[in-house]
Amino acid sequence: MAMGRWGGEWVGDTWRVSLWAPGAREVALVLEGHDHAMTRNPDGNWSAAVPARAGARYKLRVDGALFPDPASRLQDGGVHAPSVAHRADHAWQADWPGRAWAEAVIYELHVGSFTPQGTLAAAADRLDHLAALGFTAIELMPLGQFPGQRGWGYDGVLPFALHPAYGTPDDLRRLVDRAHGLGLMVLLDLVMNHFGPEGAALHRIAPEFFDASRQTPWGAAIDFSRPAVRDYWCECAAHWLGAFRLDGLRLDAVHQITGPGANEFLVEFARRTRAACPGRPVHLVVEDERNLPDLRRQGYDASWNDDFHHAVHCLLTAEDHGYYASFARDPLADLAHALRRGHVEEGQPRPGRDGPRGADCGDLPPTAFVNAIQTHDQIGNRARGERLLSLADPDGVRLAYALLLVAPYIPMVFMGEERGARSPFLFFADYQDDLAQAVREGRQAEFAADAGFAEAPDPLDPATLRRSRLDWDGPDDGWQALTRRALRFRHRKVVPLLKSGRRSAEVERQGSHGLAAAWHFGAGSLHVALSAGAPAPLPAEGEFVLGRPGRDRFALTAWVEPA
Repeated sequence: MAMGRWGGEWVGDTWRVSLWAPGAREVALVLEGHDHAMTRNPDGNWSAAVPARAGARYKLRVDGALFPDPASRLQDGGVHAPSVAHRADHAWQADWPGRAWAEAVIYELHVGSFTPQGTLAAAADRLDHLAALGFTAIELMPLGQFPGQRGWGYDGVLPFALHPAYGTPDDLRRLVDRAHGLGLMVLLDLVMNHFGPEGAALHRIAPEFFDASRQTPWGAAIDFSRPAVRDYWCECAAHWLGAFRLDGLRLDAVHQITGPGANEFLVEFARRTRAACPGRPVHLVVEDERNLPDLRRQGYDASWNDDFHHAVHCLLTAEDHGYYASFARDPLADLAHALRRGHVEEGQPRPGRDGPRGADCGDLPPTAFVNAIQTHDQIGNRARGERLLSLADPDGVRLAYALLLVAPYIPMVFMGEERGARSPFLFFADYQDDLAQAVREGRQAEFAADAGFAEAPDPLDPATLRRSRLDWDGPDDGWQALTRRALRFRHRKVVPLLKSGRRSAEVERQGSHGLAAAWHFGAGSLHVALSAGAPAPLPAEGEFVLGRPGRDRFALTAWVEPA
């Protein structure tokens, strides 16, 4: 059996553990309190195989200091606790072939705040609701273990291990099984660009994992030029996709995966990740602020498209600070550009920017862009975590939401949007002592220019998480019916067009507040006309209609013409 460089696996009743620590003089596997010497190979990899029982606790002794396994699949408590020799105990029920990417309608959720219980088991009980509305995928915010109980998950330090506050590994398997039985794909947000500030033992176990000449806010940068580092992340991805039968990954902030070997690593990652899951589709999505097409030409399905969000947000709120500055000049024109080409900023000069951003992406299909009008970032990185419904005309938000769902790009909805939620999604964490205070002060500094920052909640207060939890008995006001109706149109009319291949697109202004868009595919053409802020001359009828076209300030009509 092939053995990776990192972590443990069962071979019969033997627990085999491997660790890359090229600078270490002596390494031992400490299983249930007993030391077992590990053997070093010329590449700096240490390994040992010891008979064990399922559930046995272990640590690694590196030059006399004890550490949890940095590739631990399960912890017996927090990030400093022993690791666990875990054996799965779940009989898969769903016979799942996967789904085509063109069918994706993504629902982003944070397990800890999606339900009152904040667990995977409770989330699994809500999936039938999402499937009935027409969603075809859920995207789970990071599940790798981080310090404390509460957090978004982006400061994880044990990326192979499921965060225990959410449940057990078999709870995640049951959620995936339930999702697949309902026709839902399951994607996971994976953070590879840094480790969190507490509990990242790799800095001491294998300082060679990092490049001390390049510093980041989290310490020395990860050195992606090293084969062992590449193996760590490829094995991590293979673990989540294989052990839990996930359908794909969203890679956080790949623009922060930098330095020698970084670009080659990302190409290698896509190839190896798919090779680890033969016979089924694996979907790979990136978050990349650079607006570059390269990764989508080298094995990745799509990238989050912040440009669409920014154009919509500025159009509805008139905000113009920070990264909204370049989208606040003529947001309707930017929205037209996004509908025609995907990204808005493609390397051209833009007022409000210090320099160009992006490159020509016109050759990419619509499915290469994941569009959203709200995400965990765009809500939670505001001082008070306001949703768009708290900032803009509700009719304008309905228009943007309907456009998101019927346009030919891959739509993503943040949890609660489908029911018109107004509860905030705030930044929260669970650090202690000096680190907790540093997080508080850093949050204050981030919003120092915000006149209302004094009202921002304490991210370390447990009540901040409670305020962020969805209220399942709260507002609806027709939002679920709108979701169901728009997604019915999408699945019946838009998805077949996407599968036939796009040929061209054009978008025209209709007066000062209207747009008319047409996307031409092999099987026909999708037409969308809208008014955003004042009545515009729109077709009165269509296969999908929102509001009263030609009469209402915010209205939309959509239809398909077969080829």
